[in-house]
Amino acid sequence: MRMRPVGRNALLLDCDDPDQVEAWRAELWHRRAAGELDAADIVPAARTVLLDGVPDPERAAALVAGWTPRPADPAAPAAQVEVPVTYDGEDLPVVAGHWGVDVPEVVARLAGTPFRAAFCGFAPGFAYLTGLPPELAVPRLATPRPRVPAGSVALAGEYAGIYPGASPGGWLLVGRTTLTLFDVRADPPARLTPGTRVRLVTA
Repeated sequence: MRMRPVGRNALLLDCDDPDQVEAWRAELWHRRAAGELDAADIVPAARTVLLDGVPDPERAAALVAGWTPRPADPAAPAAQVEVPVTYDGEDLPVVAGHWGVDVPEVVARLAGTPFRAAFCGFAPGFAYLTGLPPELAVPRLATPRPRVPAGSVALAGEYAGIYPGASPGGWLLVGRTTLTLFDVRADPPARLTPGTRVRLVTA
């Protein structure tokens, strides 16, 4: 992990892989909850973790440099969300072609994969879900659709994702859910926050 200042009140941790991002995300959230770290926001991304709103970046950097993320405890309780999915996406045959299997096998693999919300981006409540092996990465559409319906379950690259609202998008559509993914009245507003375990169960 490498660390560098960003502006006056932020630090950016550059990580080697998504597992290291999740390890540091969990560690820093734990340290902040314990009162050992003062940061307004701790935001994971694909290969970085941003500490924003840090009153004393030099002190925070010294603290973080002395910490090592604790190993994940498989027995520790973790938030898990089961997302009921109707697997009828129009791009299922395209995904099947990339994977070299038939459509029922694509559905079985997705429903049987333990996903994890790695980070959020693109739109409020849109979580990038990791869990698929690298060899199952798929390309985005060459031309994005002008409108993807809310609740669409889709794949792009190494990620799965669910569109929380209608928007343009270039991911491959594999299904849909009626589960609300973002509600400004909820706390937190996003249903799938970083670290949440996710199952895309067959509806």
